[in-house]
Amino acid sequence: MKIGILTGGGDCPGLNSVIRAVVRKAANEGQSVVGLRYGWKGLLEKDCVSLDLRSVSGILPKGGTILGTSRTNPYKKEGGVELAKKNFRELGLDALVAIGGEDTLGVATKLSTEGLNIVGVPKTIDNDLGATDFTFGFDTSVNIVMECIDRLHTTAESHNRIMVVEVMGRHAGWIAAYAGIAGGADYILIPEIPIEIEEVCESIKKRHQRGKNFSIVVVSEGAAFKDKDLFLQEQKLDEFGHVRLGGIGHVLGELIEKKTGFETRVTVLGHIQRGGSPSAFDRVLGTRFGVKAYDLIKSGDFGKMACLKGNEVVGVPLTEATAKLKTLDLKLYDIAKIFFC
Repeated sequence: MKIGILTGGGDCPGLNSVIRAVVRKAANEGQSVVGLRYGWKGLLEKDCVSLDLRSVSGILPKGGTILGTSRTNPYKKEGGVELAKKNFRELGLDALVAIGGEDTLGVATKLSTEGLNIVGVPKTIDNDLGATDFTFGFDTSVNIVMECIDRLHTTAESHNRIMVVEVMGRHAGWIAAYAGIAGGADYILIPEIPIEIEEVCESIKKRHQRGKNFSIVVVSEGAAFKDKDLFLQEQKLDEFGHVRLGGIGHVLGELIEKKTGFETRVTVLGHIQRGGSPSAFDRVLGTRFGVKAYDLIKSGDFGKMACLKGNEVVGVPLTEATAKLKTLDLKLYDIAKIFFC
């Protein structure tokens, strides 16, 4: 067999572990692998590179992706879908492993229903893909945010300040909730629940009344006030119709300082959350996903995605995996609220 592999969407710690696992399993069984560079763009332009054991040696601890990535959408290019099918045949691919989030796998789902032999691997630090308990990259991101919150505790306490920390999470508050609980945040704001600024400020005031002279507030970039639009960095849409979020942290910080009278500072973690070496959990999960993706191909079980169910890695239909986003389990948020200020 000749297997293609691509990585699309935002970069994510653990991508290289998936690539390495697919290549290693294929090489052990005498199959060849080619990497399509820069996501779906690589398929549209036939931009590929041969992957062998030497290519993937030493990449396990590296962040990002050795294949590069983009947010290219064949369905937004004139003739893109037919070109993708044509190039799939001309490259001599027997199957393709698409590693990505809702957008990349959404394209994979459509192309799969149109006859291409595709399997998916779920990737997103937001952990918002359906059908899988966890996506690789999430654990690394949470640990990075937790460490940042730990560091902000000491400077907040030294200066008697409120610290607002804006983290990633377009539609779901998984990063904010997990990192906020782990980092001992005093308030956590998520996209699933509209922000009630009076409640936030009242909680902070009560905390100060009982002798605590600093507070940490974690907010997802996709959180919003009731009946208000999301805060955007710009109006421009990418090829999947997404805008660049950002700014809720600064607006929130200004309101908190105005309503409480307490000095407030804002930290926007941004792409720091995506970068660096993957955690042990993400290296192992990515490896397991890569092996499962190869096994799905070997068995001819196309149109499936590798996913984590409990402690088992299984295959589920791509249509199920991309049907809807997985928002935060509000039972976890109820636990977080126990510690609010």
